[in-house]
Amino acid sequence: MIDRWIVDSKPSARYPIFTRGNVGEVFPDPVAPLSGDIIKLYAEDGWRDAFARFGAFDPDEFDPDNPEIIGIFGGYCFLNVSISRILGVRTPGLTPESIDFQLWGEQPGVPPYAPQPTDESPAHSERISQTIGWVLTTESLPDLAEDGRLVDRLRAERPDHRELSDQQLVDLMRTLTDRHFRHLFAQHLFITYCATVPVGILRQVCEAVGRPGDLLTLMAGVGDVESAAPSYAMWELSRLDPDSDEFERRFAEFLQEYGARGPNEWEMRSPTWQTEPELALVAIDQMRRSPDAASPIEHQSARAVEREKVGAEIASMIENDTETHDQFLAALRAASLFLAGRERSKTNAIRLTHELRLAMHALGRRYVERGVFDAPNNFGMVRWAELDQLVADPASLAAEVREREATYAELLTLEPPFVFAGEPPSPATWARRDARLASVVGPGDVLQGLPGCPGRARGRARVVLDSHDPTALEPGDVLVAPITDPSWTPLFVPAAAVIVDVGAPLSHAIIVSRELGIPCAVSVTDATRRIPDGALVEVDGTAGTVTVVGEP
Repeated sequence: MIDRWIVDSKPSARYPIFTRGNVGEVFPDPVAPLSGDIIKLYAEDGWRDAFARFGAFDPDEFDPDNPEIIGIFGGYCFLNVSISRILGVRTPGLTPESIDFQLWGEQPGVPPYAPQPTDESPAHSERISQTIGWVLTTESLPDLAEDGRLVDRLRAERPDHRELSDQQLVDLMRTLTDRHFRHLFAQHLFITYCATVPVGILRQVCEAVGRPGDLLTLMAGVGDVESAAPSYAMWELSRLDPDSDEFERRFAEFLQEYGARGPNEWEMRSPTWQTEPELALVAIDQMRRSPDAASPIEHQSARAVEREKVGAEIASMIENDTETHDQFLAALRAASLFLAGRERSKTNAIRLTHELRLAMHALGRRYVERGVFDAPNNFGMVRWAELDQLVADPASLAAEVREREATYAELLTLEPPFVFAGEPPSPATWARRDARLASVVGPGDVLQGLPGCPGRARGRARVVLDSHDPTALEPGDVLVAPITDPSWTPLFVPAAAVIVDVGAPLSHAIIVSRELGIPCAVSVTDATRRIPDGALVEVDGTAGTVTVVGEP
């Protein structure tokens, strides 16, 4: 049995609690060795940079020799809960519990916060206060625009990989990673933490005026959200004749603009719409079956109008409290800026990752032709320190790569723990994904999750476990998914509503459903196991509930 993975981390003694919450959306599968090394060498330091820039931590509060914010245990990526809770302690207006909620919503079995003497820090709270002041007053995010121009330039200057030697392909990947990954990753995490500031203020005001459900409306229809943009482009493509020259031209433009997106897109070995265009074409075909009234562009416009309306109503309710009124309006503006900025900063990092992917896929294809690899993405099983050996003597790693692929495939069948404290349980003790049972619900049963996007919709539940195959989802069905990333976004468009097993207030499913105007409930624990495929369900996105109305 498997005891550990080749890039597993050493658990932190100082910060002992780790969770799959939130990070499980972006790394749903085990981490390939090459990506695991990049996480340890670059992503961990980028995250530390973001914490320091936000004002929450000093560099010397972390182990200089071992990653502590991002952990890999049994091959799966985990996020440190203990560190995030300290952020909640040190940030004025936040609590460890509010951080927990933003990480994973409401999940059972999470250890309660236990304060430590060093958690509180007036000096850090003062620094964070200065950051909060900037968040509520800045009018733009020019750094993100500059980063966008950087990745535009990297794409425009992409060499013809066919003309590069094996060593040059590896050197290209390493150089791009070394020069840009830490910075772009730090930007994404910094903007992500900044986005929690206005959202927290809006939540407090909505609760104070007795309209807590309006928080969802105030976070919807912000516009210019990168994660939703591919759906708008796909929708327009779905309105064209697929056999026309115009479709061919515009689909090529789509791949140029959005080809970096796809399932598990932080993982270099995973496919994208550019490496496997059929993934995008299938999604467009599904959209083609939807009526014009399902246009996501129209839905987004309606959400934007509703957001303005509700914002004005709440502002009028507190106009006699000048300080609260002004802070609310500042938070409303900042939420729009930073929620969109969060997705843009992620897109910048994902587009860089795609440049690394393309170089390594080119190398992988060569090694398939030479009989070294069985598939182009086998390159992911090579460690960072082994890359020069791979180029110098590919055959010397062939057997090891195959053995790692076999271990990886076995890890894929296992269910990692959602949360643990101290030493992680050995993968040898984990349940198999196909063996874990959950009680199936029937007519009249109600599942409680978290509100995602307001609204109510009824339709046949379609349990989809893999975004690669959306063909089971008919227009008007309710999508029931384990997690979602941008590869799932096209499936949202024909769906009447979306239900997700896991998720939190800033998760992908919520952000995209709000932009597209689709009722959504997340953190509906075991929904994909408990809701029978084909059952008639009603989703209340405002309450976060799923009611089973009829049998399949």
